[in-house]
Amino acid sequence: MEVLIELMDLEQGMLRGFVFGVVHVGILIIGYYTGWSINRLLKKTSNGHIAGIIGAVIAHILADIIASLLDPTMRSAALGILLGGLLPLLFIPLLEKYVTKSETHIMVGDHEDIEQDLKDHKH
Repeated sequence: MEVLIELMDLEQGMLRGFVFGVVHVGILIIGYYTGWSINRLLKKTSNGHIAGIIGAVIAHILADIIASLLDPTMRSAALGILLGGLLPLLFIPLLEKYVTKSETHIMVGDHEDIEQDLKDHKH
C-alpha cells in the first residue's frame, strides 16, 4: 500500500485517506456480496434489534480499524477512530429508554427486505 501511496502522491492534499476509503467500502461490499454480517449473527443469537444495531456498529468499527491500519496516512488516527466509534455505544441504553423508535426503522428486517429484493430481481 505504501508504494501505491508514494507513486500516486496520496500523502498530501485532498487524496489523503484514499486507501482508507477504498478498503473501508471494499470491506462493506465484500460483506454484502458474501452475506457475512455481524449484526445478522447477533440478531440470530439473541432476541431483538439492539443486537443488530450493536453488530452493525461493531462491523463498521472493524472496517474503520482495518482501513486505517492499511492506510499509512490514517494509521496515526486508528486509536481515535476506534474510541470514537465505541463511544456512541454508551448512548444505546439511554436511547432505548427515552426515544421512540420509528416503525420503518431500517435495522429491523433489513436483511429480509434485501433478500426479497434480490429474489424479485433475479426472475
